[in-house]
Amino acid sequence: MAGTGVIEPAAQSSTAQNLSRRRFSHDIHGISPDEIDGLMCSSNGRPFLVVHHLSEVQDEGIPFLMPGVPITCRVDNTEKYTTRSKVRVGTLYTVQLTHGHFHWSVKRKYKHFQELHRDLYKHKMMLHLLPLGRFLKDRQQLRAMSEEMPSLHGTERTRRTSSKMKYLEEYLNGLLENSFCRSDHSMLEFLSVGALSFVTDLGPKGLEGPIFKRSGGHRIQGLNCIGHHQFCFRWSRRWLVVKDSFLMYMNRDNGSINFVLLLDPEFKVKVGRSYTDTKYGVCIENFTRSLIIRCSSYRQTHWWSHEINRLTETCDFLKVQRFEGFAPPRENTLTKWYVNGSGYFADLADALEQAKEEIFITDWWLSPEVFLKRPATDNYWRLDEILKRKAEQGVKVCVLLYKEMEMALGINSEHSKRTLMNMHPNIKVMRHPDHVASVIFMWAHHEKTVAIDQTVAFVGGIDLAFGRWDDSQYRLTDLGLAETASPTGDAVDNGLSGGPKPLEPDMQAKEKDLDDLTGNIKLWLGKDYSNFIRKDWVQLDKPFEDNIDRTLVPRMPWRDLSAAVHGKAARDVARHFIQRWNFTKIFKNKYKDEFYPYLLPKSHCTADSLSFTVPGSSKAKVQVLRSADRWSTGTNENSILNAYIHTIENSEHYIYIENQFFISCADDGKTIYNGIGDAIVKRILRAHREQTKYRVFVVVPLLPGFEGDIRLGGGNAIQAILHFTYRTMCRGEHSILSRLREVEDLWTEYITLCGLRKHCLLSQSLVTELIYVHSKTLIADDRCYIIGSANINDRSMLGNRDSEMAVFVEDEDRVLSVMGGQEYQAGPLTLALRKECFSVLVGASSDPSVNVDDPISDEFFLLGWNASAKLNVNIYEKVFKCLPTNSVHNMRQLKEYASEERLCDTDPQQAKKELKAVRGLLVHFPLRFLCEENLLPPLNTKEGMAPVGLWT
Repeated sequence: MAGTGVIEPAAQSSTAQNLSRRRFSHDIHGISPDEIDGLMCSSNGRPFLVVHHLSEVQDEGIPFLMPGVPITCRVDNTEKYTTRSKVRVGTLYTVQLTHGHFHWSVKRKYKHFQELHRDLYKHKMMLHLLPLGRFLKDRQQLRAMSEEMPSLHGTERTRRTSSKMKYLEEYLNGLLENSFCRSDHSMLEFLSVGALSFVTDLGPKGLEGPIFKRSGGHRIQGLNCIGHHQFCFRWSRRWLVVKDSFLMYMNRDNGSINFVLLLDPEFKVKVGRSYTDTKYGVCIENFTRSLIIRCSSYRQTHWWSHEINRLTETCDFLKVQRFEGFAPPRENTLTKWYVNGSGYFADLADALEQAKEEIFITDWWLSPEVFLKRPATDNYWRLDEILKRKAEQGVKVCVLLYKEMEMALGINSEHSKRTLMNMHPNIKVMRHPDHVASVIFMWAHHEKTVAIDQTVAFVGGIDLAFGRWDDSQYRLTDLGLAETASPTGDAVDNGLSGGPKPLEPDMQAKEKDLDDLTGNIKLWLGKDYSNFIRKDWVQLDKPFEDNIDRTLVPRMPWRDLSAAVHGKAARDVARHFIQRWNFTKIFKNKYKDEFYPYLLPKSHCTADSLSFTVPGSSKAKVQVLRSADRWSTGTNENSILNAYIHTIENSEHYIYIENQFFISCADDGKTIYNGIGDAIVKRILRAHREQTKYRVFVVVPLLPGFEGDIRLGGGNAIQAILHFTYRTMCRGEHSILSRLREVEDLWTEYITLCGLRKHCLLSQSLVTELIYVHSKTLIADDRCYIIGSANINDRSMLGNRDSEMAVFVEDEDRVLSVMGGQEYQAGPLTLALRKECFSVLVGASSDPSVNVDDPISDEFFLLGWNASAKLNVNIYEKVFKCLPTNSVHNMRQLKEYASEERLCDTDPQQAKKELKAVRGLLVHFPLRFLCEENLLPPLNTKEGMAPVGLWT
């Protein structure tokens, strides 16, 4: 018993864990009396947790019908049908059933009533022949049961159809008042009732019944192997369940779900031998499978096909939605945006604590040891501890991670998987893709989502990983000492000028044991303190050892955005996760065992019943968007790209883009395919021709996020991304500025291209570092915005490469604002988001004299934004000789520039005076940096031999 029911305590430090093998390979079976009561006691329907306890429901004999809730029937219709002999005409009865708030109908012949009566009578006789004490109560209940089946022949009265229906109705209702009869297997099959019939969150009861299903039919390459194709298949008896947005079949004997088919635009139901290659066959298709089932008669095949179409006809997912997406816009959706990881992580931690049933997580990179609330004074808010705590409470935690090419990336998803799965059997982690089996070497699962109880979901650009937590202060230092204001206005560590000395690097490396965090005031522990352009992450299995010397190297601040959504939009996010999870379970052999369950989507008809909400949320129209392909999800979609282009084309006043990449401008299919840059060019030219004011703000990182010393050129990876970034912005015939020749030098009145930079004191020395912009955000006209995981490049946008997810939020309410000097009706959510972004970037949050109310006025665009960016560039270059810079056009100049003396070294006091004039964080992107060099990687390097699509 100890081996299956007791979990030994896990070590606090993940470095002590033995990750060489999976600790749990089986679920902990068994259910407590309190949990049994929880699954039974509800007159409004079963709780959703029944879905995850089907085997226990089977083993414990929990009745499928809700105890204490009457079930009534009404026989209200008859149909005539011809028997196989085509001589006798039979009667088919429609039985309308009600159980609580669930309503459904079944069609039965008279012989089905006879077979039911015979089976019940047989079971009754068996009880009498087995006079065991435990059957005493059943025998008492059975005494009230009629032994005679009401005859449908005989008297004049019984010859009338209405009387026959009445007799059957009274008979069936009499049986259903007997607790033994109503829970008998024969009765449940007669009523088409199963373990999932009355789970409220699965929606209406739907259609159920026994069928034979044929193996094979998968539309995924490699799954229809020998023994599973159309010439060699097998039939299996299963229980088919049809709900309002999916169907599934299960093994009725052991309660296991064998397959789930989600409704999608390719969903079709076909009847006939020509489609099924079998008599009485029904073919049910979607993007991923053609499922063949066999019925018992011609009539039953048409009944199944008719009822499936009737039940699913109102499903949103059968239609291609706006932007060619899978989910429609959801009005009156509670939503909230986040700028930076601090608020996002804190709300996410609180939401995880509220989980009662399921937690779904997708990430490009996940660090189990990341803290969600800071500074951490214990391990309570550490991600792995939160998930373990919820798993111990019975919550099912499902995590999908990108399985990286280890030679190219060091994110160590194997460590993440083992660490989490060794904590509790309720935590399941899948990695995808298998690069060799799927022939996918270059593309990644890039989405970052969390869905909780399919009720609240978080979507955006923030992985639950090291380096992501930050706030609007964008600190460059974290030595764990009290902070005061520096002469430059930045926070510095108090101990650097006479206070306690910081720990030496070798002492920091020994700070591995985080059992006791009492008194800790560090915000970034161990590898969470990062500067990945200086040094990429290594040895992630030792998470609490510093990766860089924090006394000498400033951290690289991380700017990112995310969003929370509720209700139907959250169900859409969860549905996407379920689609990916079930797809991965089918595709990878190691996940086909029952330890990795099939997941079921909740019905949207119960989505407005929110068990909790994220504080500070407001209502808006929300549409969930994605980039998906057959390799990643089993379907095709690029709705994020379509939404971006639509928003740009239809914007009236401005767009604000904040993105990790800016690689666009199509070139007739030679190199770049996404048309975001083209849409920007067309919109600016339209404004120029119409002589209307229109602004484009673009904020990107000053350098790509690859390890490399920019003083030596940065390396091939950095230069490759810079090449395609400059190709989009200003270099070559396809670039935005080249195609704005019509506006000549006036392009600066329409578009501004910027990065972000910060400075600080570290170890009594002035330091500067770029702020890494990891956001994937578009804001337009103070009325709508897109937040997600998709970069502006082909990888993220085309759909057939990386998998991505985003939300398109449109304000439905209006507040009075100003635009171009005129009164303007803005959306409250979008306006607040834009002001939050702009206030920090131009320094308005610390200088009330800077007004960000009117984003397109000359005063703001030319003086508040562009003048600040130009001023800051000049100051940083004077003080730090920053790279990249417009002063360096080739590698020779780069070498000379990097060797020049810096004011911060020769005259620190004067440097501090100069830095006082810095306004905000903006600096202009250096459009002429290395403009005389070919930045494409040499062909004789590994980067040069890689396909161009790797970089674009």
